[in-house]
Amino acid sequence: MSGPARARIVVTGIVQGVAYRASAQAEAVRLGLAGWVRNRPDGRVEALAEGPRARVESLVAWCWRGPPLARVSDVEVAWEEPRGEPEGFRIAGW
Repeated sequence: MSGPARARIVVTGIVQGVAYRASAQAEAVRLGLAGWVRNRPDGRVEALAEGPRARVESLVAWCWRGPPLARVSDVEVAWEEPRGEPEGFRIAGW
């Protein structure tokens, strides 16, 4: 059993326009995480995920693969202190 974890994940590559954001949200929901995912103006995708550490790590691993059309070149992960992110996972605005 793993304790709570929170990670800010920024994905670089061909990740916008290939359903990456919606696929990342679906994976986070499947894993039972709280947080959000959004497209950034610089062409990258950013997510904040909170939940059991093993599940957050699973989302990070998924981010390297992404949906079939994505071409991920880098995944930056910044671990943060868990803050009790509200339940659920959502697509955030700019």
